[in-house]
Parts: sequence; C-alpha cells; structure tokens
Amino acid sequence: MAKTTWKPGNMIYPLPAVMVTCGTPETEENIITIAWTGTICTNPPMTYISVRPERHSYHMIKEQGEFIINLTTTELAKATDFCGVRSGEKVDKFQEMHLTKGYGEVTKAPLIVESPVNIECKVERIEELGSHHMFIAKVVNVLVDDMYMEETGRFALEKSNPLVYSHGGYFETGKQIGTFGYSVKKKKRKKTNGKRN
Repeated sequence: MAKTTWKPGNMIYPLPAVMVTCGTPETEENIITIAWTGTICTNPPMTYISVRPERHSYHMIKEQGEFIINLTTTELAKATDFCGVRSGEKVDKFQEMHLTKGYGEVTKAPLIVESPVNIECKVERIEELGSHHMFIAKVVNVLVDDMYMEETGRFALEKSNPLVYSHGGYFETGKQIGTFGYSVKKKKRKKTNGKRN
C-alpha cells in the first residue's frame, strides 16, 4: 500500500465535536465549539479542552475556573458549527440557535438542555502549549437525559445519534460492529438434546 508524506499535524480523527459552555449569570455566558477534548483519567475522572487564547471564551474559563462540556447530536449539528464560527462578543449563541439554557448542580456555568450529556468540570491547571492552551479539569458532575436511560439502568448514548468531527466535516456515528472485548470473547456452545456440542 502506497503512502504519501503529510506535513506534521494532528490527524487523529474522528473526534467528538462538543459545545463547551462557560461564564456565569452574574457576568457573561457563552458557548464555544471544541474538537480538541478527551479523556485523561478514569479515577479521578479527568478531562481536558484545548482553547486558543484569542477566543472569547478563553478568559471566561480561565477566570471562572470551570466549564461544562455538552455532547452533541446530529440534531445539534448546525448549532455546533455556528457556535464554532461566530464570536460570543457579537451574538448571543443560545438565542441565535434557540438552545435552552440550564444550569449544573455543582458549577455556575450554563448548560445546553438539548444536549444528551452535560459534563461539569473544574479546572485543575492550564498548560500553555503554543497555539492552544490546555485546560486540564476534574469532572465534578455528569447530567444525562432521562430519554436515553434504559430500564436496566444502562445509558444508551448511541440512541441520541452522537455527532463526530473528522478533518473539517461533521458526521453521524454509524452502526455498532462490536463491543469492548468482543474480539476475545468465547462463543457460547449450542445445546443439542440437553448436551453441549
């Protein structure tokens, strides 16, 4: 298989396209779309977002020390894109995109009610890496939409049609082709006349 040399850069795709909400009712509130985000640690639960210092939300997050990651869906694709290309200095993104504003239980930051998952975060430290500064944060609370809760207690996030971002495009997630550990899972043998084959 032939390969082409590409310039050094971030080519880890697809990524979650999330809307991060920040600010307080007493000061200013905003939404910023982020693709540079992910899991750092399970215990304690830690995450990160990387933000350019010139972005309008940067100083809000830095000064407040908290934010909420709102997972997105295909239904939220237009709002997700809009909140990434329009500045909160000029428009109220909640109003423009008809998003319902709510609030978390631990942080003062707003959240997006239409999002299936709202992850409340408190900043632990900031790494100034270059074009982006990384906000390393502890997850202090998670709110999930009851619509996707199954009777077994399982949260069926896949039913919300999660949105992902890949090299400049937004995509729906596809069909499930396996589960964690399926490659090594032993197959159950069929019973025939009360005996296992």
